[in-house]
Amino acid sequence: MSIRVLLRDHPHRALALVTSAHALIFRYVSSGIDNHPFPSSLNPSRNASTTSFQSLPASVHATGSSTPSAAPRCMVEFLERDAADLRDFRPLTGFGSSGVHGTLGLMTVGSDVFLCVVNSASKVAQVRERETVLRIGGVEFYCLNNSDYDHVLHDEINPYSTDDVGEDGFEHRSGRGPGEPPLEHPCLALKKLLSSGTFYYSADFDLTKRLQDRPADAATVDIESLDDGFLWNSHMIKPLVDFRSRLPSREKNALDDSKLLTSAIRGFVMTITVPPSSSPARSARSGLPSTLTLISRLSCRRAGTRFNARGIDDDGNVANFVQTETVFATPDGICFSYVQMRGSVPLFWEQSSGLLPNQQKIQITRSTEATQPAFDRHFEELESDYGAVHIVNLLSNDKPGELELTQRYRFHVQHSSVNQRSGQKVSEEHQLLKETDYDFHAETRGPYGYEAASGIRYFIQDSADAFAYYLSEEVEEAPRTNEKSEHMAVRRPIVILQQEGVFRVNCLDCLDRTNLVQTILSQMALETFLAHRGERASNDFWNRHGTLWADNGDALSRIYAGTGALKSSFTRSGKMSLAGALADVRKSATRVYINNFADKGRQNTIDMLLGRLMGQAPVSLFDPLTDYVHAELTKRAAEYSSTKSIYMWVGTFNLNGRGRGVSEDLSPWLCPPVDATQEQPEIVAVGFQEIVELSPQQIMSTDPSRRQAWESAVKRTLNDDARKRGTEEYVILRGGQLVGASLSIFVKASQLKYIKNVEGSLKKTGMSGIAGNKGAVAIRMDYANTTICFVTAHLAAGFANYEERNRDFKTINDGLRFQHNRTINDHDAIVWLGDFNYRIGLGDEKVRKLIQVGDLDTLYQNDQLNLQMVAGLTFPYYSEARITFKPTYKYDLGVDQYDTSEKQRIPAWTDRILRKGNNLRQINYDAAPLRFSDHRPVYATFNCTVNIINEAKKEMISKELYTARRSSVGDALVNGDFEDSDDEDLIEYESVQPGLPSASSDRRKWWIEHGMPARSTVKPPSQDHIPNPNRPSNPFAPSSEPDWVKVEKPPGGLSRTSSWQVDGSSDAKPPPPPRNLPSRKLPPPINPPPNNGTIPHLLDRSPSISSTASDRASILSKQTSRKPAPPIPKKPKNLSSPTAEPSSPATSTVSDAPLPPPRSSIPSAKSTPTPPAPRRGTAVAAALSRQAPGELKTASPVLRRHGEQAEGAPVLPPRRRTDEDLLGAGADEQLHGWKPLQPR
Repeated sequence: MSIRVLLRDHPHRALALVTSAHALIFRYVSSGIDNHPFPSSLNPSRNASTTSFQSLPASVHATGSSTPSAAPRCMVEFLERDAADLRDFRPLTGFGSSGVHGTLGLMTVGSDVFLCVVNSASKVAQVRERETVLRIGGVEFYCLNNSDYDHVLHDEINPYSTDDVGEDGFEHRSGRGPGEPPLEHPCLALKKLLSSGTFYYSADFDLTKRLQDRPADAATVDIESLDDGFLWNSHMIKPLVDFRSRLPSREKNALDDSKLLTSAIRGFVMTITVPPSSSPARSARSGLPSTLTLISRLSCRRAGTRFNARGIDDDGNVANFVQTETVFATPDGICFSYVQMRGSVPLFWEQSSGLLPNQQKIQITRSTEATQPAFDRHFEELESDYGAVHIVNLLSNDKPGELELTQRYRFHVQHSSVNQRSGQKVSEEHQLLKETDYDFHAETRGPYGYEAASGIRYFIQDSADAFAYYLSEEVEEAPRTNEKSEHMAVRRPIVILQQEGVFRVNCLDCLDRTNLVQTILSQMALETFLAHRGERASNDFWNRHGTLWADNGDALSRIYAGTGALKSSFTRSGKMSLAGALADVRKSATRVYINNFADKGRQNTIDMLLGRLMGQAPVSLFDPLTDYVHAELTKRAAEYSSTKSIYMWVGTFNLNGRGRGVSEDLSPWLCPPVDATQEQPEIVAVGFQEIVELSPQQIMSTDPSRRQAWESAVKRTLNDDARKRGTEEYVILRGGQLVGASLSIFVKASQLKYIKNVEGSLKKTGMSGIAGNKGAVAIRMDYANTTICFVTAHLAAGFANYEERNRDFKTINDGLRFQHNRTINDHDAIVWLGDFNYRIGLGDEKVRKLIQVGDLDTLYQNDQLNLQMVAGLTFPYYSEARITFKPTYKYDLGVDQYDTSEKQRIPAWTDRILRKGNNLRQINYDAAPLRFSDHRPVYATFNCTVNIINEAKKEMISKELYTARRSSVGDALVNGDFEDSDDEDLIEYESVQPGLPSASSDRRKWWIEHGMPARSTVKPPSQDHIPNPNRPSNPFAPSSEPDWVKVEKPPGGLSRTSSWQVDGSSDAKPPPPPRNLPSRKLPPPINPPPNNGTIPHLLDRSPSISSTASDRASILSKQTSRKPAPPIPKKPKNLSSPTAEPSSPATSTVSDAPLPPPRSSIPSAKSTPTPPAPRRGTAVAAALSRQAPGELKTASPVLRRHGEQAEGAPVLPPRRRTDEDLLGAGADEQLHGWKPLQPR
C-alpha cells in the first residue's frame, strides 16, 4: 500500500501520512515548549522517572548541561481520507517517488520534532506464505515545527534545485552567506544508522517474536504486544502506540490495516530458496521450492558497541544478546523452527579498548554476592521464556582474564536460584540450568582445526534431544456447515511439537567462536527433525545452511565490532583456507581502529535512537485522555507510592601510601559510637586516597590489588561487628579505583533487591587530565526510585592552589559521565568525600594556638573551602555539617601531634564530606583516632528518604481512569483551519471544582458566554442549605469548613415575604415603593469664587430632597438600573444637634447626615495652643466659600473661628491662615521648642 507524505505550511505547519483510505495528521503545538509552559501535570520533566526515555537538546551539546527540557507536544488525528481537509497540503514525496513504507515514529533533537519514515525497503525473506520481511534501505526525517531543514530532506524532492544559488553562482542554503558551511541535518547520524542495512520490519506478522510465541491466526501485527526487548524503535513509536491504544476498535483496526506504524528489529534476516532437488523434505506439491530462513534479533536493552557494552546490568540484561531462529518451511505447510541464544558473560565486567589486538585487560567490577541477584534475574527470565537453559561457554583456559570469567561463571551457576526451587537443591539430571565449558581454542588447535569443533556434540547431545524443536503443519479440513451437508474447506496450521529448552552460547565477544558453534547446534536440530521424518539432507542443503549462518555472523559482527566475523570461510565451506586466514588478519586490524576511534560516536547514536541520553525528551502526543489520566495519576500518587528511610555511613581516609594499616583495627572509624538506629546502615561508602604511593611509576597505571586488600579489611570489620550484634552482614556492591583514589560501596544483602543500575566512572585531573594521581572515582545507583551518587576525589595540593582546586571540582563535576550521558548532578542524592586539600588561611603558629584553646569557629571562618563555597566559586548548592573535630592534617605518624618536620605543614581540614539533596539529612560528622597515617579518617552518617513506586497498582489505577474517562470525552482535532492559540491546550479540560466554569484562553473567556455573564450552576443540596459564611472567599484556599450549612426553618415555615414582617405580625405589609424624586444637585466647582466673608454650611442639599431612608433609596433606584442599596442607618445621637428644627419646603435639614465624630484631643477656648491643622483644611474652606451667602439656613453646626463654638455643636479642629510666616510674630507660642534652620 502506497503512503504519501504531505506538508501544510499555513496557517500552521502540519504533516500528513496519507493512504488511499485514511490519513494520519501531525501538528506541532508551539505552546508546548516555547512560550506557554505546561501545566505541572503534563510536564514529564517535572514528574519523575525517567525515565528512562528522555532528545538531547542543542544546549546540551553546546554546554554539556544535562538539564532535561520540557517534552515537545504534538497533536495527532487519524481519520478517513474523505473527511480530511487536505486542500492546503502539498506532497513531499513527489518527483517520481513511489511514496514511503510507514513511519518509525517521532524523535526530538533539541527543540525540533521530526517524523521518521521509511522511504526505501527491499524484500529479503519469506518466512512462510504471506509472511514477508523487508530490510530498511533508507529513512527520512521530516521536521514538524521548522522549515529550515526542508532543503536537506532528500535529493528525490528535486535533485537539481537552483533555489539556493546566489548571484555569485554558489549555493547558499538557509540564508547562510558565502563561505559558510551548509546547514547539516541534525538527524544525519540517526539516518546513517537506520539506513545501514541492519534494520528489518514486517507489515504481515510480529517480527519481534519467535514463531512459537506468535498466534497462529494473527492476521495483522498487534503493535501493542510487541516484544520491547527486540523493538529498536520503541522510543519513537511509543507515543503512537499509546495513541492507538486509546482509539475505538473500528479506528484501531483501520490504523492497523493501513500499515502506517512500523516496528523494526536489528540484526539479520535472510531467506534462501531450497530447490526441490536439494530439499530434504518430500513434498506432495512437486516442483515448488522450500525455504530456509534465519532471523537474528539483537536485544536493545543493553545495546552498544564492543567495548562500551560488556557483561550484565542490574536488570539482568546482557550485552550483544541475540535470539537466532532457524526456520525451514515446505510448500505443504510444514514449518520447523529452532531458537538459540547468544550473549555476553552475565557478570559485571569491563574491558577497555587498546591498540594491540587481544591485549585488552578484563576487569570484574563486582563481588560474587553483589552479582548473584542480577545473574539469577537473567536466567530466571530465560527459564520463564524458553524453559530449561544449557550454557555453552567457549572461553579459553589459557588466558587469565577469560579463565577468571569462567571460574566466576561456574560459581554463579552452582549458586543459581533456578536450580534451587523451594530452597532445595535438585539433582544434576533434573536441573533447569546446566553448563558446559568448552575451550574452543584448545579443542581446535590440533591437526583437524575448526573441524574438531564438532566434538562439542557429545557434550550437549542429551540436552539437544530433550529440548526438541517447534514443528507445525498446515492441515486442510472440510467440516460440515449446515443441515444440507454443505462443506467449507478450511486450511489452518496445527502445532505438532514445541521447543522446551534453549542453548545459551557465549565466548568473549559472542561473535566468531559463538557463530561457528551455533551453526553446529542448528545443524543438529535440523538433523533430528529430518531423522524423525526418516529423511536426510544433501550436501547442497548443508552448504546453503552454512552460507546463511556465515552471512549471519558477518552481519552481527559488523553491528557489534565494526567488521565481519572471523572464521567465516570455514563456516561457509567447512574448510579454512589461506585467503580466509588473511581476511581474518585484515578484519582484526580494522576492528582495532574502529573500536578505538569510531565506537564512541556510534554508541551515542545508538543511545539517542533508544532515547537513553540524559536530557532527551520523548515527544508527547496531545490527547485529552492521556492528559487527564496523567494529571489524575499525579493527584493519586499517594495511592501507589511510598517512602522509606535508609541510613548511610560515608567515610574518607587518606592512607599516605601506608599498606600496614590493613591489619589494624578499623572499627573506631567504621563502627563509631552513634545512635543505635544508625549502627547498622543499609549502605556503607568508603573512600580512600593515596592507597598506593604516588610515585612517577604509579600515577599512570592502576593496581587493583591494594584496593582489594582494603576492601577485604573493611568488609571483615563490618561483618565482625554485625556478627557481634547479631544483625545482617554486608556484601561489596562495587568498587572503583583511579591510581591512589578508590571508592567501595558495601550494602546489606537484603538491600540488593532494591538496588539496580550500579555504574562506576573515573575522571583524571592530574597533569591536565593525563595522570591519575589526582582525580575522582564515582559510583551511582538506583535505590528503588531514588538515584544516589557517591564521589570520592583527591584535588590539587598546595596552600595557595585553591583556584586550581576549584577548577578540579568543575572538571570532575562537568566532565565525569555515566552511561546514557548521565552526570553527577543528575541524581536525587549526592555525597562528595575525599581529600579536597583546602587549607586554613592563617599562619602556622596562630592555627596551632587556636587548636590548643579549642577555637574551631575562628579556624572555620578562615577555612578556604568555606570561603570559596560562600563566594559561590566551588561546590555550589552543597552543604557541610558543622565541624566539631580538630583539623585532620598533618600529623606525625603514630601520635596525636601535628607535623614537626622541617616543612611544618599548617594544620588543616583537608578531609571533608559534602552533601546535596533535599532527601538527605546529616546526623553525624566526626573524625576517628586512627594513627597509622598522617591524616585522620573522617566519617558522616545520613538519613536518606527514598521513593518506592508500586508499578502494578499504578497500572491498575491508570486503567481504571482510562475506562471511566473514555465514555465522557471525545478526541482532540488537529485537522482545522484555526490559528494558533491556547484553545487546544484546554480541550476537554475540566474545571477546578464541579460547578465552576472551565478555564479561559486568548479566544475564550469564562466570564462571557454568548454575550452574557457566566452563571454558576452550583445548587444547594436542599432548600434548607445556604452557603457557609465561615468558608474562605478564596475557593482554592484549603479549609475544613463545609461548602453548605443547614438552617432550620421556624415552625410553620416562612415565605419570602415574611422577611418584611415585624415582631411576627402576620398582617404587616412591606414598605411602599419609593417616590419619584428629583436628582441630587451636583457638588460645587473645584475653583471657588472669592470669599465674601460668609462661611457656608459643610453640606449642600437640594431643598426638595427628603432625608428619609426611603426617599434616598428611591433616588438611587432612579439613577441606576441596579437593585436599590440597603437603607442608610440612623445618625448617632451624639452627632445630632439639639437645636435642630424640622425641615420645611424651603429648608432642608441635615440632621440625619453623618458628621465627623467629636475629637477629644481638640482643646477648648481656654486650652493651651496646639500645632496648626493640616494644610488641606484651607482647601476645604476655599471650596465651601464659593456658595452665595444665605443660600442655606440650617441648624447644622458651622465652622467658626478658633475658640468659638455653637451651643450643642461638636468641637471642630482649629484653623489658621496658611499665608502666615511660620517664623513670624506669634510663632513662638505655637512652635515652642522649635528652632530655625540656619544655612552654613
